[in-house]
Amino acid sequence: MIFNSLSFLVFFVCFFFLYWFAFNRSLKLQNLLILFGSYTFYACANWRFLLLLLAVSIINFILGICIERSAKYKKILLWLGMIQALGGLMFFKYFNFFIESFNSLFLALHVNISLQLVNIFIPVGISFFTFRTIGYLQDIYKKKISATKDPVVFFNYVAFFPCLLAGPIDKAKTFIPQLEKKRIFKYDLAADGMRQILWGVFKKMVIADNCSVVASEIFGNYQNLPGSSLLVGAFLYSVQIYADFSGYSDIAIGISKLLGFNITRNFDYPYFSQNIAEFWRKWHISLTSWLTEYVFTPLNISFRDYGRWGVGLAIVINFTIVGIWHGANWTYVLFGFVHGCFFIPLVIKNTINKKQKIAKDRLFPSFLEIANILITCTFVMLTFIIFRSENILNAFKYYKGLFSRSLLSSPIILHKRIAILSLLFVLIMFFIEWLRREKEYGLQIDDIKHPIFRKLIYCILIICIIFFSASDANQFIYFKF
Repeated sequence: MIFNSLSFLVFFVCFFFLYWFAFNRSLKLQNLLILFGSYTFYACANWRFLLLLLAVSIINFILGICIERSAKYKKILLWLGMIQALGGLMFFKYFNFFIESFNSLFLALHVNISLQLVNIFIPVGISFFTFRTIGYLQDIYKKKISATKDPVVFFNYVAFFPCLLAGPIDKAKTFIPQLEKKRIFKYDLAADGMRQILWGVFKKMVIADNCSVVASEIFGNYQNLPGSSLLVGAFLYSVQIYADFSGYSDIAIGISKLLGFNITRNFDYPYFSQNIAEFWRKWHISLTSWLTEYVFTPLNISFRDYGRWGVGLAIVINFTIVGIWHGANWTYVLFGFVHGCFFIPLVIKNTINKKQKIAKDRLFPSFLEIANILITCTFVMLTFIIFRSENILNAFKYYKGLFSRSLLSSPIILHKRIAILSLLFVLIMFFIEWLRREKEYGLQIDDIKHPIFRKLIYCILIICIIFFSASDANQFIYFKF
């Protein structure tokens, strides 16, 4: 049951009316309904995963209370929490990866040990709810928050269905208080949520899914295509992953607004960034801020005696973890490591924290701003080739084909109509986002005074979704992470 499916639409409409019309008089009943809805939603993926989610919730609920109450053993309890959280993540997501890497290492040394892989199903969303529980325990240990004594509230924090499968990763200090406070239906917030859902669905079904058709064709046959086609494939995939993931985040945030919640913003127009540090401040914001607080900052403190080199090392380690977080493949490790390395020039120049507001009080950016955007986007696009490839060798073969004489030839594309349509909608998306770059999302047009004009825009987007969506409803990319 994915957001862009009929089954989810039926589920959420029923849930919405129960939430606001049958359970609205009691906060406890509303929270119980959210928990029931979240567990139903998650069980649709695989009911066995629900047992794991429930076990994780019970263990961390008890640990949180014990850490708060214990003075003598709180550090030991925190480490137990870290071990169970990371241990579960390592087992389900990385166990076979370690086995394969171990076998490959010994095979390179001409020793065939052939350790057998284990048939493991990776629970959907495990990376997201694991990070939520780790952050919760860490915040209690550091006395930033108090442990919640209400199991329904805590279980909802872990399993809140709009954000369960692919984030955003809300911190306990911002989300739990919203669960503990009575929620009143607000028309303006709900209308804003509907607009954001519409924008997210448009990005996912019209842009991401159409880009996917062409990008998958090119990446699947890259050895037989000219460099110009590979350039088109790399560009469309970089747009696909943005439209897909930010589209999911928009839908999740919009659904949350319909239920009276304000969820962490996850994207801030990252393809308008002027350097790699700014890009990561605007891309998957909830993950970046989580890792900054719980990984980079402790590392940076540990390496502070080494000056800027210590900062650089902390950043490289942090972004290597970003890469590993995405999945059990050396391509993700390399992707994160390369991004970390590209921070080093900014660290050396001491401009890593410099924030530049693009085209301030102007419609068009300056020539320097355009150049910086193009350089940053080109780098990101090229690294997404590593991210998309099945292995590192294939990625370098793709680069070899891309940077060849055939780069200047005419591209060969099987689905030309879809490619042209995709490029047209990509231009429209970026044009809208550029005009609305001061807003939370592209379709936040509540400041437009003429209601007829607003309704016309909504109708155009709905028509595009109906007539120009890809034939199949594809799963969101980040579900597998």
